[in-house]
Amino acid sequence: MATDIDSPVLTLTDASFKAEVLESPLPVLVDFWAPWCGPCRLIAPLMAKVAGKYVDQMRVGKLEADPNPATVEQYAVRGLPTLILFRNGEEVARHEGAIPEQQLQGFVDAHL
Repeated sequence: MATDIDSPVLTLTDASFKAEVLESPLPVLVDFWAPWCGPCRLIAPLMAKVAGKYVDQMRVGKLEADPNPATVEQYAVRGLPTLILFRNGEEVARHEGAIPEQQLQGFVDAHL
């Protein structure tokens, strides 16, 4: 499991996506993002909050879009940020664009 030292958020890549997301026993919320994307930077702290709050119920990961084109293409990600919730290796929900904290919590709660 690749994480930043003080973050419960996984750092995902094309190479790790299958093992970390598709084969995860828990649901996984994936944030497709880019460092040049302003809205992506706005929701980054929210992803860490969600990861901490739902630590026993799901995992949260971030996949930087530009260096990981295979996964971006596979899931037809057209805008950033895009949040996709996976359960049992399948996409169960998607949100494109920045999202306020309360709406993000509602999105997660509705699909867990």
